[in-house]
Amino acid sequence: MLDIKVIRERLDWAKEKLATRGVKPETLDELVEIDAKRREAMTKAEQLKAQRNDVSKQIAEAKRNHEDADTAIARMREVGEEIKELDAKIAELKEKQTYILLRLPNFPDDSDPIGPDESYNQEVRKWHEVTKFDFEPKAHWDIGTDLDILDWDRGAKVSGARFVYYKGAGALLERAVFNFFLDENMKAGYTEVLPPYLVNDASMQGTGQFPKFKEDVYTIVDNDDPDKPLDLTLIPTAEVPLVNYFRDEIIKGDKLPINVTALSPAFRSEAGSAGRDTRGLIRMHEFRKVEMVKICAEDKSWEELDKLTGQAEHLLQKLNLPYHVVALSTGDASFTSAKTYDLEVWMPQQNKYREISSCSNCTDFQARRAQIRYRDEDGKLHLAHTLNGSGLAVGRTVAAILENYQNEDGTVTVPEVLVPYMHGMTKIVKEPDFFK
Repeated sequence: MLDIKVIRERLDWAKEKLATRGVKPETLDELVEIDAKRREAMTKAEQLKAQRNDVSKQIAEAKRNHEDADTAIARMREVGEEIKELDAKIAELKEKQTYILLRLPNFPDDSDPIGPDESYNQEVRKWHEVTKFDFEPKAHWDIGTDLDILDWDRGAKVSGARFVYYKGAGALLERAVFNFFLDENMKAGYTEVLPPYLVNDASMQGTGQFPKFKEDVYTIVDNDDPDKPLDLTLIPTAEVPLVNYFRDEIIKGDKLPINVTALSPAFRSEAGSAGRDTRGLIRMHEFRKVEMVKICAEDKSWEELDKLTGQAEHLLQKLNLPYHVVALSTGDASFTSAKTYDLEVWMPQQNKYREISSCSNCTDFQARRAQIRYRDEDGKLHLAHTLNGSGLAVGRTVAAILENYQNEDGTVTVPEVLVPYMHGMTKIVKEPDFFK
């Protein structure tokens, strides 16, 4: 959430910044007007409360002196009613102000490319030449089907579209990928966490998914009253439980930065994505992802963003998968992010790069919503800065391996770093149907 004081004191700057993210300037005018009315009402209420205290003293003194206090008592009642009305007005204005603030995105960093969509993203760097074959490469969904390691038909039968069964070497490959990621992240100083997969509304609001993106998630409902959602949502990313671990807490400054990593499923309704990536592992309703989260001091987050992005790149480099790094435009970056670098891996069949990780610096945006603070060496409290990045999306990594390591005979070579995790298997070949 943004700091209302910053918007109030730097209104023109805030309008200019948020206009690059699609926010209309009149929204900020309305917000500042509400804030002015709220502060005016608070000032008046404080004056009346001071007046009430004075009147109370006068009444007490009059009673001690056996003097008539009826007029003062009547006045105190009037003041009390005024205060009650003002407190109700303040609460109403505060609610309106919070409603707007919760729906405003983070301020983009000055270094972000300015533009309304992904066409304005800028390539920062590229690693490795793209994979080339002397035969026509197949799509990963066809490779998986032909090798009988991915079963889309039964996934659709049991769960619906955009669900899949991993079988045999396919299941082993998925497990190898996420175990490799976790091991490498732990070597880099991340603490592994196994978080809950269901979180409450306060947690979803703390990391910025609620209230703006409720249509993108799966919310649990009460079986006795299907129209009544429970205060539980399936996580869209492990970022939510990892960041909210620290919600409403004060961290000792000498403990920062905190680095945590987790494997979890991610559940996404993919609202608004009709017709996009309907085949394959790119856009699933349920998939696994290894997440990396950093909690750090306010003056260290840009340095930590470089480290976070570097760790995600390290994983792709170890797998020897071609990729490039892209700085997202103001219109394409996530709601909570001040700056995001996307890592996009090369997909030979599509002849293009596809996102496999987003590494974001959320500055104090999430920490203000979730009240995550730290105390510096002088005892002063500060809002922490939070960062998150995929390290990496597991299904998309499997897809990239299948396409980049495919052979003309239909087999898939196992990346060298994954062989130990694959029980020594160096090549995925079609095996007899396990269930026939």
